[in-house]
Amino acid sequence: MNISRRHSLAALAAGAGMGAASPLAAQTTAGTAVKIRLIVSDVGGTLIQDHGEVPAAMLGAFSRHGMTVTAAEFSEWRGASKRGMVQHFVGLRGPATGRPALIDAIYNDFVSTASKAYADVQPIAGAEDALKAFRAQGYLIAATTGFDRKLNSQIMKKLGWEHYFVASVTSDDVVDGRPAPFMIYHAMEAAHVEDIASVLVVGDTPLDLQAGNNSGAAVVIGVHSGAASAERLGRERATAILPSIAALPALLKNGLPAQANCR
Repeated sequence: MNISRRHSLAALAAGAGMGAASPLAAQTTAGTAVKIRLIVSDVGGTLIQDHGEVPAAMLGAFSRHGMTVTAAEFSEWRGASKRGMVQHFVGLRGPATGRPALIDAIYNDFVSTASKAYADVQPIAGAEDALKAFRAQGYLIAATTGFDRKLNSQIMKKLGWEHYFVASVTSDDVVDGRPAPFMIYHAMEAAHVEDIASVLVVGDTPLDLQAGNNSGAAVVIGVHSGAASAERLGRERATAILPSIAALPALLKNGLPAQANCR
């Protein structure tokens, strides 16, 4: 993405986008209407089950190429660009020479292993029903993920979910992954949604919530169906913390928490 393009997208977070047509109104519990048009959802741990496939694949790839990254170190990167993660740790403790080749080798190893692990990918219980409910209620849906295009396409094709989304934005599409907000802005662009105040972001990692808040999204929802516990997600600023995305349609229907009550 060129610099001028990034600046134009970043302006959305400052409120530059003007009203999108015919937004849907979700009432807060205080009675204030929050007009949501676009739901931007993470994939791993939010829509699909997380059984540790990504940490196992990534830590194994580092180990097979002579580098040690601990599970605790990795946990701080859940939800981030996977290539960005590799670049970070190779830059931090890799050899002085040959780093680009090492980055490619580790990343390709990760992708190969993760692709095999996700060959029988399973959805979060109730996730597809939630997607159907969002569509029935008139919301647009976009997916954002730290996976690359190839792996994300494999997952969506396996589940048969491509038709639910107006866009699937992957780590390939941006220079900076989460907690930067650029995947969210790309999703808005693809959906022709101009106003960040009409966007809801949902994810299962602290970085997902940080990206949502950095974007200026009206509503940021954490779900503890994946990488992070409810307690850990509760340390981030969020409109609500839910057990899973399956609970979100009812929340939208029955009333979002008042923004003044959010952390």
